[in-house]
Amino acid sequence: MLTLTHRYRIYPNITQEQQFIEWMEVCRGAYNYALREIKDWCDSRKCLIDRCSLEKEYILPPDLKFPGEIQQLNNLPKAKKDFPKLGTVPSQVLQQAVKQLHKGWEYFQKRGFGFPRFKKYGQMKSLLFPQFKENPVTNFHIKLPKIGAILINLHRPIPTGFVVKQVRILRKADKWYASISLQCNVSIPDPIPHGHPIGVDIGLEKFLATSDGVLVKPPKFFKQLQSRLKVLQRRLSRK
Repeated sequence: MLTLTHRYRIYPNITQEQQFIEWMEVCRGAYNYALREIKDWCDSRKCLIDRCSLEKEYILPPDLKFPGEIQQLNNLPKAKKDFPKLGTVPSQVLQQAVKQLHKGWEYFQKRGFGFPRFKKYGQMKSLLFPQFKENPVTNFHIKLPKIGAILINLHRPIPTGFVVKQVRILRKADKWYASISLQCNVSIPDPIPHGHPIGVDIGLEKFLATSDGVLVKPPKFFKQLQSRLKVLQRRLSRK
């Protein structure tokens, strides 16, 4: 499987641009709400049960499970009934905001630092459309769900045999871009070994050492050319 990513400039009209901005803010709200659930769960596990509620409060019951990715994704359809604004965003795009949070959470778990942070207004600057039934790109437009056809500058043609896998809409300053991931179901053969491979190491005492036992001393270019430099400097001083 071969994957390529091409970025193109797009030109949404005023209505489409406003729609993108509203979707980003809705996704930001879903991201922050999911992060709030995770943070409340973590804070509740730091507090002792017998602690005075005036000082600390045991926020959540002790048998409540960690709000994982699958649980929070399953809660989105229920949340749409209470918050109709969530329904204006394509379902898969909204899900990607929660998945983005849990990728950051997994990264935090592996490193031990870098707890996910709440996003302020304007900090959600991309929307990910993860899959398409048909090719959304033509010579002059890219068609996205619930938004319609958008003018695109297809300065680089899509290679033959490649299929659009996903599209990420990016906002940089006052410009908009579409980062398109392309996939082609081809097998890439492994390189055939030939010749005699050797390992090379570069050091301080020895400039170069190979796995065959060859040692190369550090080149001393200045000493080799110092006498020549003296002659040239004398000529320059006499002019």
